[in-house]
Amino acid sequence: MRNILTIVVLAASLTAQAQQAPQGVIKGMVRNEQGQAVPFANISIPGIKKGTVANANGSYILAAPAGSYTFRFSGVGFTTTEQTIAITADTTIQDIAMKSSADLQEVIVSASRKKETLDEVPSSVTIVGPREMEAQKGINNNITAILANTVPGLAINDNTTGNTGQTLRGRNVLVMVDGIPQSTPLRNGGRDMRTIDPSAIERIEVIKGATAIYGNGADGGLINYITKKGDKSKKGLSGQTTIGANTQLVEAQHTGGFAVGQLLSGSYKKWDFVVSGHYEQTGVYKDANGVVNSPEYSLGESQIWNGFAKIGYDINGRNRLELMYNFFGSQQRTDYILKPGKYLDSAATGIIGDRPGAAEGTPYNHNASLRWSSEGIIGGTDLDVSLYMQRFKTVYSWGPTFEGGGQSEISSQKQGVRINFSSPLHLSGNYDLSLVYGLDYMNDVTSQSLLDGRTWVPDMDMKNYAPYAQVKLNLFKDFVFKAGARFENINIGIPDYVTVKQLNRVTGEFTEGGVSVTGGDLSYNALVYNAGLRYNKFRFFKPFISYSQSFSIMELGRILRAAKENTVSLLKTEAVIANNYEAGFNSTLGPVTLEGSYYISTSKLGSSFLEKNGKFEIQRAPEKVYGFEIAADASILRNLGAGASYSYVEGKQDIDDNGKYDDATDKYLGTDRIAPPKVTTYIRYAPIERLNLRLQMLHAGKRNRFEKVNGLYSYGTGPVEGFTTFSFLGNLQLDGHSSLGLGVENLFNADYYTVSFAVECAQRKLCKRHRCTHQPELQL
Repeated sequence: MRNILTIVVLAASLTAQAQQAPQGVIKGMVRNEQGQAVPFANISIPGIKKGTVANANGSYILAAPAGSYTFRFSGVGFTTTEQTIAITADTTIQDIAMKSSADLQEVIVSASRKKETLDEVPSSVTIVGPREMEAQKGINNNITAILANTVPGLAINDNTTGNTGQTLRGRNVLVMVDGIPQSTPLRNGGRDMRTIDPSAIERIEVIKGATAIYGNGADGGLINYITKKGDKSKKGLSGQTTIGANTQLVEAQHTGGFAVGQLLSGSYKKWDFVVSGHYEQTGVYKDANGVVNSPEYSLGESQIWNGFAKIGYDINGRNRLELMYNFFGSQQRTDYILKPGKYLDSAATGIIGDRPGAAEGTPYNHNASLRWSSEGIIGGTDLDVSLYMQRFKTVYSWGPTFEGGGQSEISSQKQGVRINFSSPLHLSGNYDLSLVYGLDYMNDVTSQSLLDGRTWVPDMDMKNYAPYAQVKLNLFKDFVFKAGARFENINIGIPDYVTVKQLNRVTGEFTEGGVSVTGGDLSYNALVYNAGLRYNKFRFFKPFISYSQSFSIMELGRILRAAKENTVSLLKTEAVIANNYEAGFNSTLGPVTLEGSYYISTSKLGSSFLEKNGKFEIQRAPEKVYGFEIAADASILRNLGAGASYSYVEGKQDIDDNGKYDDATDKYLGTDRIAPPKVTTYIRYAPIERLNLRLQMLHAGKRNRFEKVNGLYSYGTGPVEGFTTFSFLGNLQLDGHSSLGLGVENLFNADYYTVSFAVECAQRKLCKRHRCTHQPELQL
């Protein structure tokens, strides 16, 4: 739909050194064995304590006095390389080839709470690294779009303020920032993915399948945004300034937007730091034909802020303190109101009018953490302790379904501590055993109220204690076996409250609600397990199998706000335990890497929404979700590469609870949970050393599993049509300090409906069916 042109005008890096002016300069490219650029590699001269970092295109430049030095080149997934190089009084050109480490390149921390390579993890993992982040940001800076384009198994985004319907493998996902939970599973508002700007993110780790190691809400897996950190190899101060603008290519009036950002980083003695700020203003969002999109939950005419800081202090060689803070805000201020459409007939659009209520969006999301890490604190045992807090508020649009009208907001306050130990256990023979264990504590207070003060969902005060342990056993050098358990101990206190009066869609009167409910305590205890085995002998085929469970308290807030019983203890609030079975592999065949997996996820109690008379209820029938994913990347030539992925997921409910899913009474899960098949492809080409070009495609397939009821589709059952979009990115490195980028999203101006809104609004006769907010857009 929306055709957007984005131009990144300037990305300037500058380095200030409090030292005597250098007599020479060395510059060049850092590449891997296939000749591909290695982005963000570290380049240092230990002898004189000088260094720099390669940019996103692998280029580096460093000033130093003339002479002969030992240079050190390092990077995640590569063997550290040292080389003696002579710097002359003029400019020295020196390209460097780095060798991939024997393990499978990427290092992750989210899968087991300690640094590991992918070869040590018997489950599916997707890493969105710095290079991919920079490319995707040049096309669309919306983090939900970046994830949709890079993570197989994750549903496609709709480019709105929320991520409702953007499930991972058909289930909800737990979102974190440096391990701090962003999700609000007690009352899932669907805005946990857009809680930080990509400018503060170094990389993203996506662990797929049910996982208990981080607790409540990870039925489909977890997404951990790893923020940037200061670089100890770079002495002094360095910075990056980014200025961007964007506009649509069709009916471009009022669609222009801009973004500015500044990052500073550096180190001094035992200190290192990074500080960044980002501001963005979007224009009016229009569809492919130039018609204004519906303003409901739109990112159009939004102001977006992000402020980030991280300071590290190396107490000594084995102990480090790290303090992080991030602020994110996003609010829409528009002069447009909704002109409803009709489902499968006409799209909802925006027309000029007085928009009721307060500004919509997320006025604030504060995250802060203090981390102490210690290596070998007791023998060979490492310790990691994190204290964290989050303060989050998000505001939804005004609606007439409340008596007298109203506008709701979700507020969440979290604070907690994580204590994590990692101990090696020495065994004789061909065995290597290690143990990760610890304790999590979190206090989460979440509520949903109307802006006029009425309580829709009362304060849900959750206290969660969870000890856990995970063992890793390396067998005969080539086998990795993992097994672990986590014991959830949860208590939720709920005060007395009165449900809000709401519209009865059948009678047209405000007769729903008004029930006085006596509060109380809800307690949950559960022991969840995981086990997996991986075989790493052959680079061309590294298979794994795994079983894992997750525990989640499903949408308690929705149950409370629709309560018909007068006592909390009478409500059906059973938790969901999901079981994930998976088999997969990774392969390296020369310049080609392959990965694939097949999975089945089951749960005895479901958590799907069922619409009755315009209100949502929870369907608690057993569920089975299944699917597969496959992805490939290839270095065709030194300056040419390509990749593709395909993901498929399906799910059903066992309505009669007889252990079968093919009876006449059984139903498919709605498209708010199950995304249609997704295909992504890309090709990158560097015709000259300083110019990088990228063309990528995103295709969503069809899904049509349901029939009309009384002439209408109910929630989550409308047919979904497929669509295909292409996007382009070009980046020109002007010199060692600056670059110019040009991105075009939806290159061919495809006109289509996004998946989740076509489904989410299907129950309404006058539907808020959105056209996609993706005209070709230009990023500078």
